[in-house]
Amino acid sequence: CTIRDGFCTVCTIWGSSLHRQGCFFEMSQKNSCINRQRDVLYKKSKSGDFMSEKKSKKDILQFIKFVLFSASAGIIQFGSFTLMKEVIIKLDFFQNLMLEHETFARIMNNEYGPMYLIALILSVIWNFTFNRKFTFKSANNVPIAMLKVFAYYAVFTPISTVIGVHFTNKYSNSEAVDYIVLIITMLANMITEFIFDKFVVFRNSEGTAEKKE
Repeated sequence: CTIRDGFCTVCTIWGSSLHRQGCFFEMSQKNSCINRQRDVLYKKSKSGDFMSEKKSKKDILQFIKFVLFSASAGIIQFGSFTLMKEVIIKLDFFQNLMLEHETFARIMNNEYGPMYLIALILSVIWNFTFNRKFTFKSANNVPIAMLKVFAYYAVFTPISTVIGVHFTNKYSNSEAVDYIVLIITMLANMITEFIFDKFVVFRNSEGTAEKKE
């Protein structure tokens, strides 16, 4: 029979009671099937929403962990930078070294650059180790992951060093300029490195350390 606007055209024309019973049964089955399909689609939709919400919370928690570990790496970077600037570079040994060796004196002409590089290397080692293990929980090949991180810093380091030296020279009259430039650079480093780590370094290996355990 043909259903139109909720009524069977045959039933409407012929009015057979037996046919009406069969038609009613057929319509009931169709309605039941439609309702089941709606239930399945609704459950899939709810499940999708739940998974999406769960992934969103996981990403937020992941970013918080990254920020905390980056903050600890920042403390190492800032602390080592301050130690070199305020203590080590003022030692008689390094002062004499700058007087006796023209090359070393030229390198240290702007103290920010060399000290920034050393402090950055220390923080990178710390940050990579803890974020790989606890933030992204990756069990991927460490040397390969390190090479990817190296590729990031091969771009970030020269750019940030050149910009940092430029501004510390330009505003050399300000005693705080070294620290201001360092803090801004560290913030830029944290944000760009998180994006690079998530979508390049640990892209297909997040959570693999948990599965191995």
